[in-house]
Amino acid sequence: MTPESDTTPLEELEQRLGYEFRDRTLIERAVSHRSWAHEQVGPGEEESARALHNEALEFVGDSVLGLVVAEHLFRANAELTEGDLSRMKHQLVSTQTLASAATRLGVGDFVRLGRGEEKTGGRQKQALLADSFEAVLAAVYLDGGFRAATDFVLRALSEELGVATPESAAAADYKTMLQERVQALSRVTPTYELVATEGPPHERTFRVEARWNEYAVGGTGSTIKAAEMEAARRALEQLGETEAARASEAESAAAD
Repeated sequence: MTPESDTTPLEELEQRLGYEFRDRTLIERAVSHRSWAHEQVGPGEEESARALHNEALEFVGDSVLGLVVAEHLFRANAELTEGDLSRMKHQLVSTQTLASAATRLGVGDFVRLGRGEEKTGGRQKQALLADSFEAVLAAVYLDGGFRAATDFVLRALSEELGVATPESAAAADYKTMLQERVQALSRVTPTYELVATEGPPHERTFRVEARWNEYAVGGTGSTIKAAEMEAARRALEQLGETEAARASEAESAAAD
């Protein structure tokens, strides 16, 4: 932020977002993290805290984002299959993509965090930034409607939308790649099971296992979706190593 400027923090955020709010309580809530809200109320006042933080807005923003991106991809890529469009959408609404967009906009500079979250670098956490992006999108939608939300998403994700292709989406979608690999090898579909949840409510870490046949490969992440993707990525690595070892054994046997 710029202390020498005459603009308020909310006005500066509006400038970065390219949208001016009629109801600024929406954007105030959108940048209020759960950790901050719980510091504003007394013990046992969970309902009061919920009215202050942005998690409900994240829920709305996630739905709006999915619809905006799906419509854009459909109109821009009428020749693609449903599978191609689905993989591209998955990549564009991923935690990594939303965190990158939030970073470009500087959303993290304006998020209200609790003291503990601030000390642990919350402003740089991908999951927190992605969640904040969704909450801000919800605020734009609730204040200005679907057209305003669409304009915001197309601006904020213009960089990613400009380079999105079925090939790049498939390369980034480890779960899809793992499913295709496993089905080709053994005609079964991997499943994902949450095996552990650690940390306080505002800083969860999830452990998920990708399972099929005798395999069980774990991955961790700040969201269940991220943990599933990491488990799939590690499973693909493991399969690659196994296949390479088998190929080496086959070559040795042939040489003998």
